[in-house]
Amino acid sequence: MIDWDKLRVFHAVAEAGSFTHAGDTLNLSQSAVSRQISALEEALQVPLFHRHARGLILTEQGEALNRTVREVFAKLAITEALLTESKEKPAGRLKVTTTVAFGSIWLAPRLHDFFETYPDVSISLLLDDSELDLAMREADVAIRMHPPKQPDLVQRHLMSLQWHICAAPEYLKRNGVPQRPEDLDAHKLVLFGSHHPPVSDINWLSEAGRRPGNPRRAMLEVNSTHAVLLAIRSGLGIGALPDFVVTENPDLVRILPDLKGPKVDVYFVYPEELRNSKRVAVFRDFLLARLAGLH
Repeated sequence: MIDWDKLRVFHAVAEAGSFTHAGDTLNLSQSAVSRQISALEEALQVPLFHRHARGLILTEQGEALNRTVREVFAKLAITEALLTESKEKPAGRLKVTTTVAFGSIWLAPRLHDFFETYPDVSISLLLDDSELDLAMREADVAIRMHPPKQPDLVQRHLMSLQWHICAAPEYLKRNGVPQRPEDLDAHKLVLFGSHHPPVSDINWLSEAGRRPGNPRRAMLEVNSTHAVLLAIRSGLGIGALPDFVVTENPDLVRILPDLKGPKVDVYFVYPEELRNSKRVAVFRDFLLARLAGLH
């Protein structure tokens, strides 16, 4: 029978790509990790890694073993979470992932209210504009700006986001207020840029009132909605921001209200295995209640 501790070490090495980095994760020395892997390879009588100067690469047999180990550990994590959850009330840790902007600007400031109601639930908030794998338990639940692509995930529509064109009052005093989309040609724009945008068409403002394929150049591109907000507030230029950002910043002036950007549907997503989790249910209901007043 394969030793579970050795499988845990193997999985850490496979994910990290080196004995040293895996040792840091597991709080083991590099030599201890290496010995565990050698012992596992000897027990299985197959090589699991190709060793080379720049690190480790899984062999074909190692790839097969790691796929199985990832699935087993993911299912064990779900089972452990459900077993430790209190029968009487929601309790335990909930790993939540969403985009950097939504998590930092809207969600984090409201979690105090959630903890007031559910003090036995703790949250690990993982903010990332790329998507974590829920099936592999990189997170328990996700708030995503599009429908889930994986068929085995439960989804609940939370809201539809609208985008608003905004500027600081000082900027408009200096540069005037655009009356038509074409007037944006004479203004400085602040855009997200093309590096890992959290939603598609995030830079629609660059082509508003222009021929397709002929976008305006931005004065500033920055791959952070929070940084876009701060640049607009500083008076640098005009930009488009989603509902949840605009409502938090009433000092901004909305312009060109008839110019509509893309609608973004937001979903609460989680694995089928967590359908009966009390923590998931109360967090979902908390979001629905708070988001109902967003528009």
